[in-house]
Amino acid sequence: MKFAKQYLETIEGVSLYPIISLLIFFGFFVLLFWWVFTARKEYIDAVSQMPLLDEENTEEQTFKQPKQ
Repeated sequence: MKFAKQYLETIEGVSLYPIISLLIFFGFFVLLFWWVFTARKEYIDAVSQMPLLDEENTEEQTFKQPKQ
């Protein structure tokens, strides 16, 4: 670990990287939390049923698109 520490100490402003990564990490989970609470219940129900349906019914019931 001394090998990496020696090089990291020579980089100017290296202490900023952990702060930026924490903000990105925190921001991602805040956005995910917001999406979970604002998603339509119909969409959540349709997606939760996808593993139980066969391949033909999945497209019709989830996305309501006609087959081509």
